[in-house]
Amino acid sequence: MLRRRHKDSNLSSTPKITVIGAGLAGCEAAWQAARAGCAVTLFEMKPQRFSEAHQSPGLAELVCSNSLRGAGMNNAVGCLKEELRRCGTLFMEAADATAVPAGGALAVDREGFSAYITERIENHPLIELQRQELTEIPAEGLIIIASGPLTSAPLSAELARLTGSEHLYFYDAIAPIIEADSIDFSTAWRASRYGRGGDDYVNCPLNRDQYMAFVAALKAADKVPGRDFEKIIHFEGCMPVEEMAARGELTLAFGPMKPVGLPDPRTGRNPFAVLQLRQDNLHATLYNMVGFQTKLTYPEQRRIFRTIPGLQQARFARLGSMHRNTFLNAPRCLHNGLQFKHDPRLFFAGQITGVEGYVESAATGLLAGLCAAGQHKDQEQPLPPATTALGALLHHLAASSPEEFQPMNVNYGLFPPLQGARMKRSERRLAMAERALTDIVPWWQKMSAILP
Repeated sequence: MLRRRHKDSNLSSTPKITVIGAGLAGCEAAWQAARAGCAVTLFEMKPQRFSEAHQSPGLAELVCSNSLRGAGMNNAVGCLKEELRRCGTLFMEAADATAVPAGGALAVDREGFSAYITERIENHPLIELQRQELTEIPAEGLIIIASGPLTSAPLSAELARLTGSEHLYFYDAIAPIIEADSIDFSTAWRASRYGRGGDDYVNCPLNRDQYMAFVAALKAADKVPGRDFEKIIHFEGCMPVEEMAARGELTLAFGPMKPVGLPDPRTGRNPFAVLQLRQDNLHATLYNMVGFQTKLTYPEQRRIFRTIPGLQQARFARLGSMHRNTFLNAPRCLHNGLQFKHDPRLFFAGQITGVEGYVESAATGLLAGLCAAGQHKDQEQPLPPATTALGALLHHLAASSPEEFQPMNVNYGLFPPLQGARMKRSERRLAMAERALTDIVPWWQKMSAILP
């Protein structure tokens, strides 16, 4: 049941920043703007209307996975998460409060994470949550557009008119979720690769014949067709499993099904291939098929995925699906502070900017919220140094070639190279992380000056 909160008189009389979309980016943007002392109206179309991928009325709903990816500094997303943690983001507060075991990754209880953020947003005295769909961009005031990669058709048309060009797009695919008590543990076993992280993953082994039959079945399976007028473009970081299989018989065995570091306890040897399942909720009753995003039809998913040893009796809490993701050509449309080039009232945040991933979306929400608050208070806002993960993301959006722009996860390739002696790859990454976490401190001290 949705709560209606009495509007505070100060909130009603204070000029507002409007945020469109209450996903990860929109919630973070609203939270940061309110934290800076600005009144915020946050619009969310759920539950009046749901996108093709969303199911829950909760805010900040995680759709395709519960994983926020690697926690270590050897991965740039681990560095970005630590920056967000040090900047006091609602996103990391909720993630840390609802974390579930995931080896070397940070994963959360999906429902608990959404409930945590929903409660915090609903009870903030400077945030007014409006459960209604906006099909037009308000004509007055500062606006943060965080409508997400599944922006509704009316608002997409409005954005296309605003930008003066068609949106780019790609297809994202969602992995199935399996009920834990339907997994056959006489075949599957719990372990993380190389023993790192204990027994956080469930592993289903395939021998060569089983793997080859599985790949052949994927290649021959019925798939959900794209609409006739759309060209299907898949994001490389979230490739459907059947598309990977079509690239070559061993593509999966060298990708999400690689068996290295996972010896079968019954034989002591690595199997030919392994499907890994990752805990999806706090109570460990649901497991996500790692790397198994798919656009197979539902009957084909049930038939083919149940051929995997350990999953013969699998019950699917959610089957995989596909949906259209929309994003701006950021180098053409946005300044490096996420501000729209042709209308300084407008800021953008989230995957619609051309970042990819939950963590990156929340990061742009942080930046957009603070930049909009700074403009509202007529205070110049410094941008994070390019040596930080936050700054590297902004530089990607602003400085990429418009002709070749594509969505991107944060990675150390976006960071300025280190000067001095050559290092091993692992050492270089850790040094970049150390530099980033050092450089984020003076920037955040300056940004914090806008906070009351």
